[in-house]
Amino acid sequence: MTRRVLLTVHVARPEALEVAERLVSDLVAAGLEVCVPDADLPALSGAGVHDVVGVPTEPGAARGCELAIVLGGDGTILRTIELCRGTDAPVLGVNLGHVGFLAEADVEDLQHVVRGVVQRSYSVEERLTLDVDVRVAGEVVATNWALNEASVEKASRERMIELVAEVDGRPLSRWGCDGVVCATPTGSTAYSFSAGGPVVWPEVQALLVTPISAHALFARPLVVSPESSIAVEVVGVGASGVLWCDGRRAADLPSGARVEVRRGRLPARLARLHAGPFTDRLVRKFDLPVAGWRGAAEQRRLRDEEEDRA
Repeated sequence: MTRRVLLTVHVARPEALEVAERLVSDLVAAGLEVCVPDADLPALSGAGVHDVVGVPTEPGAARGCELAIVLGGDGTILRTIELCRGTDAPVLGVNLGHVGFLAEADVEDLQHVVRGVVQRSYSVEERLTLDVDVRVAGEVVATNWALNEASVEKASRERMIELVAEVDGRPLSRWGCDGVVCATPTGSTAYSFSAGGPVVWPEVQALLVTPISAHALFARPLVVSPESSIAVEVVGVGASGVLWCDGRRAADLPSGARVEVRRGRLPARLARLHAGPFTDRLVRKFDLPVAGWRGAAEQRRLRDEEEDRA
């Protein structure tokens, strides 16, 4: 049976198209079939990328593929996770963006990526997601999901939005604000982080609630149980807002709308080539200063040297 992988590319970046040509050539030479979303086919063909099979650009596009490879940044990875939703295919990101927290490798590691895919020498992590319902007058008018966050935001730039937050069926606080971010640990380094939320290690099972520019004495970010239900209601006469899921999928929120967020039924699957701790990833992505750190092993060595001199 032919092994198949899905390839998605940030087609607006010439570098991504050049890397795609090399990647496809290496994978096909190793006996793998490479599928690409139909929406990417014209740009890839124009850049000289051949020997690929088009698949519909819709959720489930990765069905029948053992893996999805992404050439781009976190935005392209989120698009690919959407295409893989409902399938068993994990997503392996090759970073061509800026921070790229969801990416597993950089473009300089391309041969390592090819080797890992061909030899199946990667592990798979399951990440917590969010399921989101929008209710108006008690009726569900929209459903959605997110890997990083679901954010309820003001629709008008010139005015705040009045929101009431609820946790586990009980009111928490009312804020005049720019919005509220409901995030996963994976999304703690994305929009929630920019709004002042904490960084949460991805293996932690939790949900985050982070107000955005709230005019209130109590407006701290919260970390709640992964089994908690969170709701955000739009209040105030003439108020309106918008729901964004991962910054990709939107729904209008009239006054009185209620956004309900809970742990997602389907986790997202990410492929990992390296077993390094999240701390190292955090330091590398944010270029954090760690000069002067010696660590336990170095401390023991120095202590042993002092004892020998004594």
